[in-house]
Amino acid sequence: MKDGDCVSFLQETLPRLRLRWPGFRRVRRQVCKRLQRRLDRLQLPDLAAYRQYLDRYPPEWQMLDDYCRITITRFYRDRGIFRLLEREALPRLARKACERGEPCIRAWSAGCGTGEEPYTLAILWALAPDPAFRHTGLEILATETNTVLLQHAGVACYPFSSIRELPSDWRDTVFCLVDDRYCLHPAYRQSVNFKAHDIRSAAPEDSFDLVLCRNLAFTYYDTGLQRETARKIASVQRSGGLLVLGAHERLPDGLEDYAPWREGLPLYRRQ
Repeated sequence: MKDGDCVSFLQETLPRLRLRWPGFRRVRRQVCKRLQRRLDRLQLPDLAAYRQYLDRYPPEWQMLDDYCRITITRFYRDRGIFRLLEREALPRLARKACERGEPCIRAWSAGCGTGEEPYTLAILWALAPDPAFRHTGLEILATETNTVLLQHAGVACYPFSSIRELPSDWRDTVFCLVDDRYCLHPAYRQSVNFKAHDIRSAAPEDSFDLVLCRNLAFTYYDTGLQRETARKIASVQRSGGLLVLGAHERLPDGLEDYAPWREGLPLYRRQ
């Protein structure tokens, strides 16, 4: 499959899925490889034939949507964001929970992949020294559409490349080496609850102090779907709660639910 053919195909079909081509420009090879495997399985000669197949068999659009889900993740990704969460954001949320008389804060990791993001949050909470954490618990809902990824997240064993950005003392404390894989100790998994869920559907029935929606909706969705997603998140987030996006993401214009929490950073406060 030629790169130009794949680019043209994606530029034509992504809008039908309410996705935007600029978000896929740098990661398109992952999608193109999946498409080539699909062509081979269907015994189709090229993407033009696959486009005709989509017209003849509409359920295939859901398959194409699955192929367009990017799975690039690792522990402590965008470390500056996690450091800010550790030193300022999470202690503030913990103190607010104490003032409300609540035993824990609630976090939602949307599009959690194989679990690196929510587990990073759980590790940070368990090992960070701030005294506010000792009086408050943390419960994390981690959602993902791909059930295969969720199965891997439940096992919680990773190659070194996935954990290499964690501080070395954290790695030594929370992982054990099993057959060349680094497996997270059960104590650091207990606060994370995994669930199959598509953020484009109805929001989870809960209230959250912290929502992480990084490198998903606000990279790959079209502007209209981004606004819908932001409003769904806002509907389940407490006033004063924080929304965290990916390092290179920002909310679309025209949203009144959120205001920047730190100028120049992808952190937003629920109004």
